Amino acid sequence: MLGVYAASRVLVTGALLIARTHQGPSFEGWWPNPEGRPPYGVFVGRWWDAWWYERIWAGGYPDALPVRDGVVVINEWAFFPLYPGIVRAITTATGGTWIVVAPLVSLVIGAAALLVVHRLVTVAAPHAVAARPGLPLATVALVAFFPSAVVLQVAYTESLALLLVATTLLLVVRRRYCWAMLAVAALGFTRAVALPMAVVVAVHLLLRWREARAGREAMTRREVVTGVGLLGVAGLSGGIWPLIAGAVTGQVDAYVLTQGAWRPDRGIGLFAGFTRVETFSPLGVGLTIGAVTLIVGLLVLGALRGPRRIGLELWVWSAAYVLYLAAVGDLISSQLRFLLLAFPLAIVLVALVPRPAWAARAWTSLLLAGLAVAQVAWVWTVWMQVLREITFLKAP
Repeated sequence: MLGVYAASRVLVTGALLIARTHQGPSFEGWWPNPEGRPPYGVFVGRWWDAWWYERIWAGGYPDALPVRDGVVVINEWAFFPLYPGIVRAITTATGGTWIVVAPLVSLVIGAAALLVVHRLVTVAAPHAVAARPGLPLATVALVAFFPSAVVLQVAYTESLALLLVATTLLLVVRRRYCWAMLAVAALGFTRAVALPMAVVVAVHLLLRWREARAGREAMTRREVVTGVGLLGVAGLSGGIWPLIAGAVTGQVDAYVLTQGAWRPDRGIGLFAGFTRVETFSPLGVGLTIGAVTLIVGLLVLGALRGPRRIGLELWVWSAAYVLYLAAVGDLISSQLRFLLLAFPLAIVLVALVPRPAWAARAWTSLLLAGLAVAQVAWVWTVWMQVLREITFLKAP
């Protein structure tokens, strides 16, 4: 399994090394050399959102929201503290620098995340695994070669978020509710994705309660208490960071105002990001429709009985998370990165061809080849920064 991850990292590293030699002038704070060609560590440790995490690592968060012409501007409060805090602890202990330690932390955590994903698929999707014994490894491979999985080795939070999401799901499936509280609490300080996890916990507990009422399965008093506690922690985790931002800055809606600073022309209302479709080219509209159709199709297949069926918790997470992304996210190329956390859909995609064995292997190989090409294209199209570029594929 780690060999698959290593192979994907070799491909990504090669693409990044070549791409950085073609990087033109960038923002001065990223790399001041007008000739471009930043060192590899800078290219993976300071590009795009990594620049903000480095600022948090170095100086923390502002006590007041920065304002220009009476309007809140983009600032550190949009980014969560656990990942830069981990890097800070390691650099303090070792004397290392951000551009060296941060990408390495992401790389190592990414490996741990895929180990958990492998175990989660084995435990939580028994019907699909029975039909396709190699499914856990194939799923890991698809996640590792997913186009935006490039960020599993740059100074982004995806590695940590993937580890915590997969760990929380595995613990819920195994009914280790106390340990799951720790994982989902940490998730609340990593990415704004804990609310869909609360939906998973609620559905899981509801169905367990129904099974217990019908006499088909016992549910102890301790499980009831810890399960309800987990639901409460998941709900609180989904809102704790906005509460902290409001308390520190003295402005209750500090987090909302900060998020709005990134999209002042559309706002952050429910499904407001889809207004961006009006500005898309016909190709962009077609890609958007195709992506939505594919995701909905995979969700439908994942809910059906048969070899493509995935476990309840995995399906609920995928559905709740995708709906959450559509409701609160902006329709830009970053959505491809966010979809990395909808990794259970890879199970359905692999299981589209479960048998015979040779056809299943051929299908998986075809998927991996296509994803590998798309991964390199993602580096060249998205990760390389072009000043004053305004397009659908603007930033990771």
